[in-house]
Amino acid sequence: MIFLLSPLLSPPLPFPPQPFISPFPSNKHKPWIEAEYQGIVMENDNTVLLNPPLFALDKDAPLRYAGEICGFRIHGAGVPFEAVILDKATGEGLIRAKEPVDCEAHKEHTFTIQAYDLNDVNEFAPVFVEKLYRVAVTEGKLYDRILRVEAIDGDCSPQYSQICYYEILTPNIPFLIDNDGNIENTEKLQYSGDRLYKFTVTAYDCGKKRASDDAEVEIQVKPTCKPSWQGWNKRIEYTPGAGSLALFPSIHLETCDEPLWNIQATVELQTNHVAKGCDRDNYSEKSLRKLCGAASGEIDLLPVPSPTANWTARLSVHYSQDSSLIYWFNGSQAAQVPAVNGPNAHEGLSDHFTLSVWMKHAVVPGKGRREEETVICSTVQSEDGYSHYSLAVHGCRIAFLYWPLLESSRPVKFLWKLEQVCDDEWHHYALNLEFPTVTLYVDGVSYDPALIHDNGLIHPPRREPSLMIGACWTEEKTKEKIKGSENSTDSVQGDPLSIHHYFHGYLAGFTVRPGSLESREVIECLYACREGLDYSDFDSLGKGMKVHVNPSQSLLTLEGDDVETFNHAIQHVAYMNSLRFATPGVRPLRLTTSVKCFSEESCVSIPDVEGYVVVLQPDAPQILLSGNAHFAHPASDFEAPDGVPLFPNLQITCSISHQVEAKKDENWHGTVTDTRMSDEIVHNLDGCEISLVGDDLDPEREYLLLDGALLQQRGLELVNTSAYLTITGVESIAVYEEILRQVSYHINHGAALYERKFHLSCTEMNGRYSSNEFTVEVNVLHNMNRAAHPNHILSSQQFVHRGHHLPPELSGHSLASGPNNPMVPSAATVIIVVCVGFLALMVILGILRIHSLHRRGVGQEVPGAAEGEHPSAGGKESDMFWDDSALTIIVNPMESYQSCQDRAAESGEGRASEGMEDEDDSTDSETPDSPDSNDMDDRHIIGKSDGSHRY
Repeated sequence: MIFLLSPLLSPPLPFPPQPFISPFPSNKHKPWIEAEYQGIVMENDNTVLLNPPLFALDKDAPLRYAGEICGFRIHGAGVPFEAVILDKATGEGLIRAKEPVDCEAHKEHTFTIQAYDLNDVNEFAPVFVEKLYRVAVTEGKLYDRILRVEAIDGDCSPQYSQICYYEILTPNIPFLIDNDGNIENTEKLQYSGDRLYKFTVTAYDCGKKRASDDAEVEIQVKPTCKPSWQGWNKRIEYTPGAGSLALFPSIHLETCDEPLWNIQATVELQTNHVAKGCDRDNYSEKSLRKLCGAASGEIDLLPVPSPTANWTARLSVHYSQDSSLIYWFNGSQAAQVPAVNGPNAHEGLSDHFTLSVWMKHAVVPGKGRREEETVICSTVQSEDGYSHYSLAVHGCRIAFLYWPLLESSRPVKFLWKLEQVCDDEWHHYALNLEFPTVTLYVDGVSYDPALIHDNGLIHPPRREPSLMIGACWTEEKTKEKIKGSENSTDSVQGDPLSIHHYFHGYLAGFTVRPGSLESREVIECLYACREGLDYSDFDSLGKGMKVHVNPSQSLLTLEGDDVETFNHAIQHVAYMNSLRFATPGVRPLRLTTSVKCFSEESCVSIPDVEGYVVVLQPDAPQILLSGNAHFAHPASDFEAPDGVPLFPNLQITCSISHQVEAKKDENWHGTVTDTRMSDEIVHNLDGCEISLVGDDLDPEREYLLLDGALLQQRGLELVNTSAYLTITGVESIAVYEEILRQVSYHINHGAALYERKFHLSCTEMNGRYSSNEFTVEVNVLHNMNRAAHPNHILSSQQFVHRGHHLPPELSGHSLASGPNNPMVPSAATVIIVVCVGFLALMVILGILRIHSLHRRGVGQEVPGAAEGEHPSAGGKESDMFWDDSALTIIVNPMESYQSCQDRAAESGEGRASEGMEDEDDSTDSETPDSPDSNDMDDRHIIGKSDGSHRY
């Protein structure tokens, strides 16, 4: 593309020229450029290549301002080019396209260019560098300069190109601006007041020309900067079953611009108030062992006080949240297992056994940590001789002393130094001895001994079988009694033992498993916490970051050197609870932070963060028991050796109801409410109880039957008394259904029992959740001689069975008859049959009596007419008779039924004591001439004919 440019030294004026007075007396000459230029520009470039190059000259040079070229102007309409000055001193310029050019649309452009020097007017207005200025300041300070706004002017002269002053246009704001554009506050800004100020500023050049566009300024007031964690919530709600929940998803560390080179933070979750130190399975110890696959054979060293286990009777007893038994040892008492129980507890105990105990060691301030406290001390006699072992705590150390043979070997002491021993919290300890290897598990985490001492100088203990919990004895024999009844622990054989090294703290679930070891998997399943801190984003862990979680998952530590990386890491610290039915409540939470700065003098301090996790109440499982609630069987069935099953078609279901928000239809304008849905789940039961309504069972006449061998195969326990029957032990719902369907009720032959009611209820998770109370009513149908019943009673009974209209007393009953007893009625059945038959008899007798009266009246009407009586008299008497073609008889069934029931009850008692009557007597008593026929007077019979007469 070719350009033709012609210079324009001075534009033509439409009026006569006036004398020019330059504002600069030294500026005597005008700029000069070439008369013609030619240029080429490429379509993909905007710079025009000129020939010759664009230069403007001024004879006033080298004077400052007067000899400088201020710029170039292009004259012409619609010219898509502009001229810019590259160097004012040399006058070098450049022509460039304002936008991409199109050669096909316009191949050639011709326009005029003009150069000018400082001999100009105030042509350009000031222009701000930025349209909007933003800044944030901290409250409570007076700043010399908050920020600086800047405007520029396109004029060349010093008078017009310089910005002389700025002005704030918005009134009533606490800010000032100086001539250089610096803005300062006139009063201290407060975060509690206005948090954001917006105002407008303008600029003027030295020719008093105002800026074409004003600038906007926004100043945000921030609170006083305090180094701290920000963006966290104090209350964190956790829904059971939600898995892992981030504790600080939006947290970040505010350092107030203080450079740091090391950051350490510790997140601590406090769960010591939940059961035994944390949330664990809510089953009993025995049920939990079964669920975890632990082998049987453990022996309880601290059982529930009973006549056969009385060595724990004097200890103080507490109960934990999971209903387990806790014993308190006050530092001056111990429990010595009698010799009759000691050998049983150590049968097969040699160099292979497992000790298991829950312990909460209480450090006594007065005693300090220098005195050893014995947890268990035992001497065992075997074929090879006597062996001895003891488990003791000493400050924050736990020690296990083992002496294989007192006669020939040397004692060995294994030591562990653990913070769990002296933190005054619940922990579980399991010690596996497979000599010479000893492994200690604390809360399911294994620890190898830190030190092993060969204590050969220890004096051997007394060679006598003994087992003591909470203290130990010395080798010395003494006749002196220990003061206090609780402290006196007499040995069965030999002299009394001198007791020392008493334990101070709580013990629970103390068992020994002789002859074999508990596996690591079982120990972890039994005693590991189901809740704790979790960190699952190790893949995106930043460079230089370190994360450590303690074995109990109650303490998580992070370390790093970059603030942003550290913020990302701590946002992924989470709380996790794997229990479906987590224990609801509050878990306190604490975040402590320490930092290291490049400047120790100005290093910041980060305050602790304290909050809490609220574990919400889980959706409770609904255990529903259903089945046949009412049935009757002949007495012969109950007298059979197997009795009659109480729950033959029992159904047990377990479901969870949870809230579901209903979706609102677009066409529905009513109120949308939340609904609840039930999801059936597969779960376990840990106990069921069958109790009686009313009097207890009479063992001489009745009892409940259940196969004990079946329960033993399933590892369940049975307690069967005259007041209740209980089945305990964790098992699936299907197994409990199978077992409960086999529970039967048996009565002895000849027992006068007619009905019984039983309640059935089941529980799960150590009684935490209970089922509905399912009630079963049982009727015993006693045999009756069929010949003793008249035919009309049989017909009535058959009528009742065909019509299926039973009185309320038999609604819901299942009447069962054996094949050899087609009619075996109960007392209620006999009463109903007698009443229905009696009612039918009364109706028949009433109809016969009315018919007899009608016939008698017809027979008297003919003789009266023959004897010449007055016709009117005969007609009047005939009116006394009615037409019985539309006869209706209404009987009060309730009154008839009640009267019949009373009579049948009396007759039933007579039959029970005196036997069945003869058939002839029974037939005679039901004839119309018998005295029972007079009972018709007690019935209300209303006869109605088509006429107006009523009786």
